[in-house]
Amino acid sequence: MTGFFRTGVCVTGTQDLGTHVVCAQITAEFLAFTKSNGNDLGTPVPAYNFPGLNPGDKWCLCASRWQEALEAGVAPPVDLAATHAAALKFVSLSDLQQHAISL
Repeated sequence: MTGFFRTGVCVTGTQDLGTHVVCAQITAEFLAFTKSNGNDLGTPVPAYNFPGLNPGDKWCLCASRWQEALEAGVAPPVDLAATHAAALKFVSLSDLQQHAISL
């Protein structure tokens, strides 16, 4: 399910207004944080074929939201191999590396 375009990796294009390029492994803390900021990713939205996310799922987050979560101390782990280089316009490589999922 990962990806704005559901391709398994984070890519971006003109339709992706939120720049969904950070591949994150979702945590309960992140879901609570993003819901409290107006983006409920845990609730299914059948009209958009979105089943809702659960802890452990991988999803391409808006780079700016990941940065906000980092600043709030709740940044979820990152799959660097599936994260798009466009993320570096919003977040530092060192922050992404510090939160990288160990393979």
